[in-house]
Amino acid sequence: MISGAYIGLFFAAFGAATLLPLQSEAVLVGLLLSERYGLWGLWAVATLGNVLGSLLNWWLGRGIERLRHRRWFPVSPSHLEKARSHYQRYGHWSLLLSWVPVIGDPLTLVAGVMREPLGRFLLIVTLAKGARYGVLALATLGWTG
Repeated sequence: MISGAYIGLFFAAFGAATLLPLQSEAVLVGLLLSERYGLWGLWAVATLGNVLGSLLNWWLGRGIERLRHRRWFPVSPSHLEKARSHYQRYGHWSLLLSWVPVIGDPLTLVAGVMREPLGRFLLIVTLAKGARYGVLALATLGWTG
């Protein structure tokens, strides 16, 4: 049976990867400090949830173009063009910054707008987000123990 803690961590990580103002790091650290859950399981759940949240952003980015002329559209044409320009300049390697607060989530959306191939997107984003959770987990365990 899957623990509610793992489910909560998954949804915290998923939501944190979307454009919602959520945080998953505190949940991961709290669960690690409780010493009731295994490092690898928590790392895998957090990484999976966060990557799937980024995948949602990528998917939304793929369809956002057809909505940009609507009055309610939240991004101005100039901001969308600026984001495109930056992505074209730095390319898919900019996805290594997908873990960074504030810029990472919009970056994954822009990757969808720019039609980043799914396989490459998933590989780079998984590496970036998995490394972030790994460093956080090891720092937490090293600090406490």
